[in-house]
Amino acid sequence: MTKLKLAPLVDDRPVKITVELPAAVHRDLVTYAAVLAADTGSDAVPPEKLIAPMLDRFMATDRAFRRHRTREN
Repeated sequence: MTKLKLAPLVDDRPVKITVELPAAVHRDLVTYAAVLAADTGSDAVPPEKLIAPMLDRFMATDRAFRRHRTREN
């Protein structure tokens, strides 16, 4: 079993934004979605559904960002 940084995705109300990604990043998101589906035994999600959880995970594990957020609160 592959140890991915993302867990199964939780359904949540989204805020719509538009981003432009390089083709290579999109291909990697498609591949990541397939690996995540195989790893969790679920259906593959559209690649755009991975972006928010990946950003969330990135910010949650960024120590400098966490320190900065803690100082602001």
